[in-house]
Amino acid sequence: MKYLKSMTLSTTALLLLTACGSVRHVPESKGGFYYSGIYFGKNFSQTLKEGVEDGCDTSKGHYTKNHTLFNNDRDYNTGWFLGRSRCIPLFKVEEDEKPVNTPDV
Repeated sequence: MKYLKSMTLSTTALLLLTACGSVRHVPESKGGFYYSGIYFGKNFSQTLKEGVEDGCDTSKGHYTKNHTLFNNDRDYNTGWFLGRSRCIPLFKVEEDEKPVNTPDV
């Protein structure tokens, strides 16, 4: 009986976590905007998309920013910060447990 309760609880928890983790993605052909494998949303202006792309590239170590647009275009500015925050690469840990993206100390 204990095994059955434990199994039921585990299954329920797994189903709840799976349901919460599913995000509906809109294909680019339907107005969805993806960059670097990340879904950002739909119906973005062209300058917001440019900002996302430049901010994303910046977060990956390739500083890119159109300063004129950044200072004068709200969409570009918003997109740049959105791209920079959403594209930050996660640390990958190899078998020796050292993060890949950090220098040897």
